[in-house]
Amino acid sequence: MKFYLCIDDTDNLDSIGTGTIAEQIREKLIEYGYGPCSLVTRHQLFIHEDIPYTSHNSSMCFCGEAPAQYLLNIIKIASHHLDAVAAEGSDPGLCVLQFDDTKDYKEVIDFGKAAKISVLTKNDAMQCAKINHLHLSEHGGTGQGIIGALAGVGLRIFGSDGEVKAALKNIETNQHFSVSQLKKFPELTQVIDLVTREPLDDSTEINICNRTKTVLYKNQYVLFVVKAENGRYQTIPKSEIRKMGESFYE
Repeated sequence: MKFYLCIDDTDNLDSIGTGTIAEQIREKLIEYGYGPCSLVTRHQLFIHEDIPYTSHNSSMCFCGEAPAQYLLNIIKIASHHLDAVAAEGSDPGLCVLQFDDTKDYKEVIDFGKAAKISVLTKNDAMQCAKINHLHLSEHGGTGQGIIGALAGVGLRIFGSDGEVKAALKNIETNQHFSVSQLKKFPELTQVIDLVTREPLDDSTEINICNRTKTVLYKNQYVLFVVKAENGRYQTIPKSEIRKMGESFYE
């Protein structure tokens, strides 16, 4: 089976981040043989005074492959880890979906998109989870994190939202790489012109001129680039990528 797992609201200002906890859960599942698992993606949700969050209001999601009989084990491992490491004062939520390619997950995807632009409630999340037969659980505090956890699963299924956590963290800046060289990074599968939305040829040279990120786009890990005034391609700063939001949508 293919499964999606997302967590939200596990941290406080002094603790390890939700992304790190998601990676710990991912690594633990792989150790138990419940894999392979994808990289973790960060999904930005709505910033509003009525929504409590630590710093960015983002959820962390990954997907994996495992025999269907181990779904409950996967949920237990994730739940126990959240219970053990979630920070004091946080409101953690966990969502796990057993993916069925014969089903339509439009409601789950729509919930995720709505969470990027509006204030949703725990009741909204529970109703959506019940209708779509998802695991959704609270793990402390108010349990408000179930909203973001469900939203993250919806956005990951949608396939064109979210940054790849720690992507290109160690790449040298102010250097030129061919597209084929960049594709050797596990967090990068395509390099795409932001304006034309066309993939670039493997021989195309890219100037890594700043700290940048890959994003989830059409279910691939994509580095978006733009043409500079000299006609050569260059990367987009991470800060600018975070501002683009909806422009990553299909």
